[in-house]
Amino acid sequence: MTLRTLAAACGAALCAQFAISPVASAADAPSRWVSTWGTALQSIPQQANLPPLYRAPVVAGRTVRQIVYPTLAGNSVRIHLSNEYGKTPLVIEALRIARSTGGAAQSSGAVTVTFGGKQRATVPPGGELDSDAVSLDIVAGAPYAISSYMGADQQFVAWHRVSSQVNYVSLPGNHADDSMAGAFHQRFTQVAWVTGLSVEAPSSAAIAAIGDSITDGMRSSLNENHRWPDAFARRLAREGDRSTAVVNLGISGNRLLNDSPCYGDALVKRFGRDVLERPGVKTAILLIGINDINFSSTPARAGLDCDSPHTSVTAADLIAGYQRVIAEAHRRGVRVFGATLTPASLPPQRESIRLAVNQWIRTSRELDGMIDFDAALRDPAQPDRLRRGFDSGDQIHPSDAGYAAMAEAIPLDAVVNSTRK
Repeated sequence: MTLRTLAAACGAALCAQFAISPVASAADAPSRWVSTWGTALQSIPQQANLPPLYRAPVVAGRTVRQIVYPTLAGNSVRIHLSNEYGKTPLVIEALRIARSTGGAAQSSGAVTVTFGGKQRATVPPGGELDSDAVSLDIVAGAPYAISSYMGADQQFVAWHRVSSQVNYVSLPGNHADDSMAGAFHQRFTQVAWVTGLSVEAPSSAAIAAIGDSITDGMRSSLNENHRWPDAFARRLAREGDRSTAVVNLGISGNRLLNDSPCYGDALVKRFGRDVLERPGVKTAILLIGINDINFSSTPARAGLDCDSPHTSVTAADLIAGYQRVIAEAHRRGVRVFGATLTPASLPPQRESIRLAVNQWIRTSRELDGMIDFDAALRDPAQPDRLRRGFDSGDQIHPSDAGYAAMAEAIPLDAVVNSTRK
């Protein structure tokens, strides 16, 4: 349990009610555990008449089965739960993990996950909790089903909205042990509560990819793991690297400098929570800023305005934000590779901001390294646009081929050596 979780629990005079996992205590050596999969949460807008895109499934008294793909192998795993945006305790009556066998099906003999020796997990509002260590062979790149039987009053209040992965909700009841998919009638494409897996791997380390929808994999193929961090993890494996994990912490719509009612906290605010508090992270790849540039010019909407506030930014504003992130990372011994902003068919004024930011990323001595995603994706004849084969069709988000090209553009030796220092 982190200090933030403990403070949240004790501040509500509820310490005695919350399970404290012995493996997550302050005395536990943090180098034992390395993140193998993760995601970043965003709050769900809380207002009447939400568009269907923001309406969460009913999960109270039902079983939620979520499919995750670890990027680092191990034989001891623990699961991280978050109630970051909750106003009431998060209650999970039972939690299981098993190898996924396709769709909502899983292998028989799902492993029971405990918290301080108890099956029931209760996480205070704003808190988070690590499970006890679970003995289970984790194979990098293989799918695992995490099934949580939710409390009778549990609701969705936060999620990772664009998971590019189909997950499942059951009929009422505890179906966490079900190997067949029959009870799981409802599908959804978000992730909730489970925000991290870590394996016991003291000689390994993790790279955190953090940014907006281009890191999140927006418009990549559903259920295919074609986001650029996925492709980068596969590249590492092809090169024989079995000791470096890649954890995707992008949020679609996210901005560097401003919070959003739909797209999560500003990256300068969430960086500590989403990157620096994850076990084993040694390097961050930072790709953020195109939404800061664009949302100043999107029209205000009545009702739910996800792009609010429509704040204008300059290149100097964005650079100052990067400098904040870099300083915070360096204080914690984490290195930061800056990635150039990719082409987005911007009008001249906004394009000039993108180019100025990219020039700073390419030449700044404040970063620990640079990844030129812009050069990898741009059309040589029209450098303000994506190359045709790399464009998913909206002139902003790469296609599967474009995401693969991004992974190949990463200077492998530089990034891995940085992670090993």
